[in-house]
Amino acid sequence: MNARTRLASLARWETLLVLLLIGTLIWGTARSPYFWQGSNFSVATSTFMERAIMALPMTLVIISGEIDLSVASILGLSSAILGVSWEAGFPLWFCIVLALLTGAAAGLVNGLLVTKVGLPSLVVTLGTLALYRGLAYVVLNQQAISDYPPAFTRFGYGNVNGTQIPWSMLLFLALLAVFAVILHRSWVGRQIYAAGLNQEAARFAAVQVARIKIWLYVASGTMAAVAGIVFTARISSSRADNAVGFELDVIAAVLLGGVSIFGGRGTLLGVLLSLAVVATLRNALAITNVGPEIQGIAVGGLLILSVLGPNIARSLSRGRSRPIAGTRGLRPEPEPGR
Repeated sequence: MNARTRLASLARWETLLVLLLIGTLIWGTARSPYFWQGSNFSVATSTFMERAIMALPMTLVIISGEIDLSVASILGLSSAILGVSWEAGFPLWFCIVLALLTGAAAGLVNGLLVTKVGLPSLVVTLGTLALYRGLAYVVLNQQAISDYPPAFTRFGYGNVNGTQIPWSMLLFLALLAVFAVILHRSWVGRQIYAAGLNQEAARFAAVQVARIKIWLYVASGTMAAVAGIVFTARISSSRADNAVGFELDVIAAVLLGGVSIFGGRGTLLGVLLSLAVVATLRNALAITNVGPEIQGIAVGGLLILSVLGPNIARSLSRGRSRPIAGTRGLRPEPEPGR
C-alpha cells in the first residue's frame, strides 16, 4: 500500500468517526468512574433512541436533497394525540395507530408542500415545526397525561430480561435493517441518490422524484410518531413540549455521519457511527453534571464539524484541493458510484 492509498484510507470519513468515537469514549472514561457501568450504558442508550429512530428517515430525506426540521414537533404532536385518545378511553393499540397516522399525515403535508407547491423544504419544515408544536399545545391544553399501563411504560425504559439492552434499542436495530436495505440494496435507494445528485437528470431517467420525496416525508413523519410513542413510554407522560430541540441532535448526527447537505451522498454506516458519537458525548457530559446549555454548544460544534469535515476528508482522499461547499454555487461534484 503506497503513501497516497494510506492517506486516502485514513481520510475516509467513517474512519475518522471511529477515531472520534474512541476519543469520546476515552474522555468519558477519564471524566467519570461510572461511565462504563452497564446501567449507564442502558440509560445512555434508551435516552437517545428516539433521536436515533428519527435519524434513519432523515438520512434518506437529506440524501434526496431535502431536509425536515419538523420531526421533533411531529413527535410532540403524536405524543399528544396518543395521550388524549388514551384519556378518552380508547384501547391502547388504537391510540398507537392514531398516533402513527398523525405522524404520517404531518409528513404528507410536508411532502406535498415541497413537491406539489414547490416551496423550499427548509422554509416548509421550519414553518411546520412551529405549526405542529402549536397543535400539540392546542390538543393537550397545557396538561400532562401520565396514567399509562405499566407494560407500555416498561417498553420505554426497561431492558431485555437479563441484559442491559433497552427494548427500544431492539426496535431501532430492526428499523435500521429495513432502512439499510431500502437505501443500499434496492432500486428505491438508487433513485434517492439520483434525485439528490441531479434532480433534473433523474427526471429524464424516468425517476419519479416528486413521488419518492413525498413518501420519504411520510416515512419521516411516521418514524417521528414511532419515536413519540417510545418517548411517551420512556417518560410515562404525554406533554406538548416533549422532545423540544431534538431536531438539532438528529440533523447533527446525520450530517456528522458524512451525509452531504446538498444531497446525493451518504451512508447509514456513517450515520450509525455519528449517532454513537453524539450519544456518547451527551452521556459523558450529563454524567459529569454538565448542563443542557453546554451540551447544546457541544452538539452545535459537531454540527459545524459535520459540514466542514467530510469536505476536507474527501479533498485529502482525492489528493488534491477542493473548495469547501457552503452554498449551492459551490456544490461539490458527485462521487462516482454514489
